[in-house]
Amino acid sequence: MYFESHAHYDDERFDEDRDTLLASFPAEGIETVVNASSDIKSSKASIALSEKYPFFYAAVGVHPHEVENITEADIDELRELSKHPKVVAIGEIGLDYYYDLSPRDLQRHWFKRQLELADELKMPVIIHSRDAAQECFDIIKNSNVRNGVIHCYSGSAEMAEEYIKMGFYIGVGGSLTFKNNKKGVETVERIPIEKILIETDSPYLAPVPYRGKRNDSRFLKYVVERISQIKNIPENDICNITKNNAQNLFIK
Repeated sequence: MYFESHAHYDDERFDEDRDTLLASFPAEGIETVVNASSDIKSSKASIALSEKYPFFYAAVGVHPHEVENITEADIDELRELSKHPKVVAIGEIGLDYYYDLSPRDLQRHWFKRQLELADELKMPVIIHSRDAAQECFDIIKNSNVRNGVIHCYSGSAEMAEEYIKMGFYIGVGGSLTFKNNKKGVETVERIPIEKILIETDSPYLAPVPYRGKRNDSRFLKYVVERISQIKNIPENDICNITKNNAQNLFIK
């Protein structure tokens, strides 16, 4: 059974078949899904899905792409949304210097502010970090937050080990199956399986052999297969251990 630690089923790419797809998940072995959010609207949509499907949980937060127009009123609204019984994390939050869709000073400010909110609420965080590895690490280290996952991890194995020392999990997804992802392989080799969460980031980052197509949680099996090959651990054990990891983080 799979624990999907990061997906975006509120995305418009699921509009045509969302209900049919999600309803099929229990029979496909997908036991739990955490839906990460990108803004206030997305956070509310994630909660609505969590109310519809017993296996579905939500994270609420504002993605770095969307922080340009955020205000303190939005932080207050996130605080209220977080009270919902099926909200399990603040996220996804962080820095993205690859696309730079929001000014970097605003990314930094609202990342720190949402970390403060997570600390206030004693909730785990889901971290987005792209082309900002060291700065993202430093901001987290200087915060009080020590509980969460670095989603779709793309940094060095050494930094992953430092995150683990701080108390974080490492999110591993479809990019691990890409032929030239040497850093991803090295990270999975070096960190303990007890600190790995599996994810798809659906509808993004579909694994080989579906690279370039719409991703969904049924493709977690390809992530598990690749982790199993790298760590020489049976696939069923990978599923069970990563499920326990995610339950320990999100659903206590």
